[in-house]
Amino acid sequence: MFVVHLRFLCLVSCLLFFPLDALWAGPIDQAAKSVVAVVPDWPGGYRRQGNALEEPEGSAVAVLPGGYFVTNAHVLGRAADVNIRLVDGRLRSAEIVGRDVRTDIALLRVDLGLSVLELAQPPGLGARVCAIGNQFGLGVSVTCGVVSAVNRTNTGFNPVEDFIQTDAAVNPGASGGALVDERGRLVGLLSAIFTKQSDANIGVNFATSSALMMRVVEDLRDFGRVRTSRLGWRLKALTTSERKQWSGVRVKWLDPLGPAAVAGARIGDILISVDKRSIFQLSDASAAVYMRRPGEKVRMAFLRENRIIRIEAGLTQ
Repeated sequence: MFVVHLRFLCLVSCLLFFPLDALWAGPIDQAAKSVVAVVPDWPGGYRRQGNALEEPEGSAVAVLPGGYFVTNAHVLGRAADVNIRLVDGRLRSAEIVGRDVRTDIALLRVDLGLSVLELAQPPGLGARVCAIGNQFGLGVSVTCGVVSAVNRTNTGFNPVEDFIQTDAAVNPGASGGALVDERGRLVGLLSAIFTKQSDANIGVNFATSSALMMRVVEDLRDFGRVRTSRLGWRLKALTTSERKQWSGVRVKWLDPLGPAAVAGARIGDILISVDKRSIFQLSDASAAVYMRRPGEKVRMAFLRENRIIRIEAGLTQ
């Protein structure tokens, strides 16, 4: 008992002299070394943003062995060439492996010998996170906050979205940077700022989830494009009156030979979940299916005549 008490007192004293925030410093500092500045090669070195000319800079994260870095497709724009800027200001040419405009994700390749960030499990609401990116082109910096929401879709940025919302300060130039947890593990790719009048942080920022990011990145590495999956259906939103009774999206049309129909789905069914992910709107269903590759199976739940129907369907390309 005496030994236990001494250990407890030691733990308390350590926390008093080294607060929890200080324990973040090592992992976050290490994670920042895997984030670089991205400088696309635009004619004249500038591109137009609205009525203003802005130097095109962004961020990228070491995400796969072999010199692969993930960034946002909008960071590259129409640029055919791109450079990575090192901490000391030197530039290194990077190969553009592929881009996926539906998710706004692009993959670069340049051998810099940087460590690949470890992936983390999806964070919970209120979890502490840090945004690491090249904000305003000043170089890689760190801001921290919490997770405000997960599985955000239909924000209007991309056709396919699966965003982690955070209040960590994110500004232009941070796009393509890393959202990491307190252990420096990657949870998302900094992607978008929700703002009304000015292109600056107001505490509502979005990072593409690591699950969607890796699904896209691995296809870009292996095929140069994303192989999309299909279930052979079209969905439609519920009407206002229907939403007073149910939640989900309705099956509008089915290919009779498609995976969904073969598995047992029917026109008129209300889709309520895909792989245990609740479906509230059309964009939720799009994101859930996009996460999976051709040949994989998805488990779905439907509401049919006030009964829950569960089916499993194999995805086709």
